[in-house]
Amino acid sequence: MLNAVTLLFFSTFVFLASADANQIGICHGRVGDNLPSPHAASLLLKSNGISKARLFLPDPAILSAFNATNTELIIGVPNENLTYLASSDANIAQNWLKSNIFSFVSPDHVRYLVVGNEVLYKDTFYSQYLVPAINNLYNALQILGLDKKIKLSSAHASSVLSSSYPPSAGAFDQQFLSVLVPMLQFLNQTGSPFMVNTYPFFSYINDPTNVPLSYALLGPDAVPVKDGDLVYTNLFDATIDAIVAAMEREGFKGIPVVVTETGWPTAGHMVATKENAAIYNGKIVERVRSGVGTPRQPGVPVEVYLFDLYDENLKSGGEFEKHFGIFSLDGSKLYNIDLN
Repeated sequence: MLNAVTLLFFSTFVFLASADANQIGICHGRVGDNLPSPHAASLLLKSNGISKARLFLPDPAILSAFNATNTELIIGVPNENLTYLASSDANIAQNWLKSNIFSFVSPDHVRYLVVGNEVLYKDTFYSQYLVPAINNLYNALQILGLDKKIKLSSAHASSVLSSSYPPSAGAFDQQFLSVLVPMLQFLNQTGSPFMVNTYPFFSYINDPTNVPLSYALLGPDAVPVKDGDLVYTNLFDATIDAIVAAMEREGFKGIPVVVTETGWPTAGHMVATKENAAIYNGKIVERVRSGVGTPRQPGVPVEVYLFDLYDENLKSGGEFEKHFGIFSLDGSKLYNIDLN
């Protein structure tokens, strides 16, 4: 979903504080030329009770701004850094971490390092470097005594699946297995999550005949989909369970799934409205807070990051790409949604 980012245009995820183990998050994209400053954004987060943030790039100004407010951070390692990190060793990776991250933020404020974003979808050149880079960074964290505190993973597009219907038939695309299987081994051994970006909005607009709007929106009148003994009432749950089934198909059971991006736009398409965005994001918040889990994994909390904090006027692609914001630039909400 995310377009290529540069050092000038970067993205940040923010978690919403809640009594429910902080499972709900917001993605703060910065692909725009009219966005509030990092300092202003940090004040907005604080005023809304938001205590955690994820940065797509380790930008010094952003790290410093959120470090000053003791924000717990989830920091991305850019795709373009994977080649260097993969060809280095643990000591060089350690120096990279110190120079790019720990010089600007305390390790105590870092929760995850997300190594690469949608590499297998949009930056396949870097795919061969993904797991080696993760391993070197993990070894560096071990040297620093931080491997138990800071977890490593990578965010994938849901297109890593070649099959997702029904969810129990979930399977990874064969062409990605040479990367995914070693990664799953790493996640399993280190207790780290599998991260996925999923957008029922795109599934609907790309195939409205087979994806009913209500099923994409988590609507109450969605026609249930049966998968053996399990019943699905929305595409969100079905996608997560398809990922779980795909991991189990490769022999990995129990790896948690973190939804690193999901959301609904408010303009740029006939179903991209504030009303639909309020329905979708509101239902996601309700489900996560309830801890209901999914049909395949009932009662297992799902960590979710809503996209996006602001609209981003420089996003490429369809017009709707620019309109995922939940907040306006002055800090007011674009639509009614309970985030506290």
